Amino acid sequence: MHQVTARPSTQDGGAALLGWLRDMRDQAPVWRDEYGVHHVFRYDDVVAVTTDPARFSSDISRIMPDLDPLSRDILSVIDPPLHRKLRRLVSQAFTPRMVAQLEPRVVELGRELLEKIDGDQFDLIEEFAYALPVIVIAELLGVPAQDRDLFREWSEKMLSKEFDDPVSMQFENDDADFDALVRTPMQQMRAYLGGHLADRRATPREDLLTKLVEAELDGDRLTDKQVIDFACLLLMAGHVSTTMLLGNTVLCMEDNPGLQDRLRADRSLIPATIEEVMRFRAPITIASRVTTEDVEIAGVTIPANSMVMPWLLSANHDERRFSEPDRFVPDRKDAQQLAFGHGIHFCLGAPLARLEGRIAVELMLDAFTDVRVTPGAEVTYHREGLFGAKTLPVTVRRG
Repeated sequence: MHQVTARPSTQDGGAALLGWLRDMRDQAPVWRDEYGVHHVFRYDDVVAVTTDPARFSSDISRIMPDLDPLSRDILSVIDPPLHRKLRRLVSQAFTPRMVAQLEPRVVELGRELLEKIDGDQFDLIEEFAYALPVIVIAELLGVPAQDRDLFREWSEKMLSKEFDDPVSMQFENDDADFDALVRTPMQQMRAYLGGHLADRRATPREDLLTKLVEAELDGDRLTDKQVIDFACLLLMAGHVSTTMLLGNTVLCMEDNPGLQDRLRADRSLIPATIEEVMRFRAPITIASRVTTEDVEIAGVTIPANSMVMPWLLSANHDERRFSEPDRFVPDRKDAQQLAFGHGIHFCLGAPLARLEGRIAVELMLDAFTDVRVTPGAEVTYHREGLFGAKTLPVTVRRG
């Protein structure tokens, strides 16, 4: 049996982790760790796991019933038939047309944020990449954008616990730690959104919360808890993944001299470049599933009621699926990346992330004649589970 080395940190920017994932794809495509979790690394196997909810359930409470109050009815962690019903209801309110109509406002907000930046050196995450998506989502929901520091406080607490080590989080929870970093901020966020939801029931507005309240399918409506859970998911996952996408785009431009000039000369290349950024540096590295029966993957039998973690980042770098996967190719022809997930849990917010990513890159290219990571400055990265910069000092030139 192949001797597996310890999973490396992402604090070097990801090179060590990507090398480890390459070794795992070649030598241990299904690996059982010390907690009994089975990690799956190859593209076809990741697709198989994420497209088969009957055998690979998203409901982690099957093996961790204590998590059930936190996860019930959240779209990302439920199975059919409830998932199908909730997704159809949510999709009535959160439509591609609604996202497309946001474009003028996203452009306006992005310009305002860039115009406020003084000097030629600043932290891209703090000044732009975090602020833009969180303001967009707040305005979309109909909650005050000035509360974004509150949103950041909640999300940073919860993500620091859940993703610091996603495996040990599941199996080594300290109750006090879990309360402080997950349960309490989740309750605070739900109470906050619940107050706004009660207001919408009394006084409807032209916002997503109102549309979620009013969504109806065959006489069924979303419950208050289901509306709040989706709003929490959108507020948390929506801004975090898009923030990392914007930072990762600048990192990819930094590592690929000439890319910035190409994009500036031909803006039609930006959408394909965004897809390649998502493939190359997938913001969310893994997903979680639980087997409902004994299953076999790559010759390995995984028992029923086992946790399985398909690696989205590894699948996106699989040599069996992508030619030269460790080379950044902005006009890649085989770009069926899995960063937004796959199957029934494909990210509902993907159109919004793509829209924001495209507009943000266009606006940066308009505002600056050059954007570089500041030489000698420290770039800090999220911990395992998230693949992106927490801080990104840049130096820009203006026209």
